[in-house]
Amino acid sequence: MPELRLSGLTESAARALLAAAVPAPLDDGVRDRVVAEARGNPLALLELPRSAPPMRLAGGFELPDALSVPRRVEDGFRRRSEGLAARSRALITAGPAAEEHYLEGVGQLGASTMVGHLARTHLVYGEWLRRERRRQDAREQLRIAHELLVNMGAEAFAARAARELRATGGHPRKRTAQPTDALTPHELQIARLVVTGATSREVAARLFLSPRTVEAHLRSIFRKLDITSRRQLKDLRLT
Repeated sequence: MPELRLSGLTESAARALLAAAVPAPLDDGVRDRVVAEARGNPLALLELPRSAPPMRLAGGFELPDALSVPRRVEDGFRRRSEGLAARSRALITAGPAAEEHYLEGVGQLGASTMVGHLARTHLVYGEWLRRERRRQDAREQLRIAHELLVNMGAEAFAARAARELRATGGHPRKRTAQPTDALTPHELQIARLVVTGATSREVAARLFLSPRTVEAHLRSIFRKLDITSRRQLKDLRLT
């Protein structure tokens, strides 16, 4: 039978994936080290940045001596699976015993990259607290859920969180309008990659587009934001 050989990502593709996974400022030295230690493994590229807080990623402090690729990837998936399992147990558990499962789910998912599932866990936990007539505790969970869901653009779940929050006597925080609201989700994705320093060719490789298409999107982005250069784009807060 023919042998199937699987290879990792090229360096340019790895850098583009890392740029998409870490929208926060990323020091050049940190970026080089993560790309080198990941060795083209896309899962490692997604998990390794979580080994350091934002200040370390931005170059404010030295990184730990060893990022331990296999351990970080394994730990990330373990936390995701255990967090989702805990949330499922909470949903089918009656009475006060459900709370320990909700707390476990929040804790495990909060330490993973599953922001969407974390937000939904805060939401269902808050709904449960409201049914238990613990209005103040419910408001805290529902505010967290609402903020996360709004930032993600999950409008239906955000609206559900807002309704629940109002039912506790709370008020959802209004999101401040941003210049980037005029961009489409695809344009915002491209803009976020560009501000990390990725070239049009690297962005194209990451999104499976042609460099010409990326340049066309950039012209549209510049026009909508009333700017003329990539440097100006870096000065904007891309939310």
